[in-house]
Amino acid sequence: MSAAQVHPTAIVSAGAQLGQGVKIGPYCIVGDNVVLDDNVELLSHVSIDGHTTVGSGTRIFPFASVGHEPQDLKYHGEASRLEIGRDCVIRESVTINPGTQGGGMLTRIGNECLIMASAHVAHDAIIGNNVIMANYVGIAGHCQIGDNVIFGGTCVIHQFTRIGAHAFVGAQSMVDGDIIPYGMAVGNRASLTGLNLVGLKRRKFDREAIHRLRAAYRQIFSNEGTLRERVEDAADLFKDDPLVQEVVAFIMAAADRPILTPRNGQAAE
Repeated sequence: MSAAQVHPTAIVSAGAQLGQGVKIGPYCIVGDNVVLDDNVELLSHVSIDGHTTVGSGTRIFPFASVGHEPQDLKYHGEASRLEIGRDCVIRESVTINPGTQGGGMLTRIGNECLIMASAHVAHDAIIGNNVIMANYVGIAGHCQIGDNVIFGGTCVIHQFTRIGAHAFVGAQSMVDGDIIPYGMAVGNRASLTGLNLVGLKRRKFDREAIHRLRAAYRQIFSNEGTLRERVEDAADLFKDDPLVQEVVAFIMAAADRPILTPRNGQAAE
């Protein structure tokens, strides 16, 4: 494997660690505590600083700002971290901030994520694998995003929000409550509009499993009893179904977090 290639106009600090096959293009700046794993590529005009690790095969496009101090008035220079997984694509003008003392000191982005132009990932956010963020998506501080979540363009996600695996968020949505795994949410303020059936089918989920998940969705978001009672009933009725149990566990773990529900209490699925 070849040694790192650094363009003569790039500035790479002496303390930076560069893996095999790394390519650093024109006018990039790489800070002292940055680690670029094998085959990372910075195309041009990329600025990476802080205690930042970028996983192998990740490509970062021009004018991205990665690992610079977070936009949090409570941040006072602590050596917090940013970890970006392997084989991600981070497009033009994306900003990603490290963690803070008040949030676990870590921002993490999983493997094989696509973050499109001008999106923002704030301090202490935890992003799963295979997440897609379209242009201008804003993920606020302390959010937790599961695997395989897709965000349409210009979505805004309120701080501390949890979004379960395989969820879909429609374009221009403002999300200020948690979205269940496999759920679909749209609107300003967003509401639950059903299950992400297209995503489930594309990812080859079993048809019978999808039918059971739809039945559980209708039960959980019906108008009878309290939400907790309906969730407990679904947990018992579908006790052998892993997809339903994932939704149940997500809701039960909410504590005092708001959960997005269908508008006007109508469960369409």
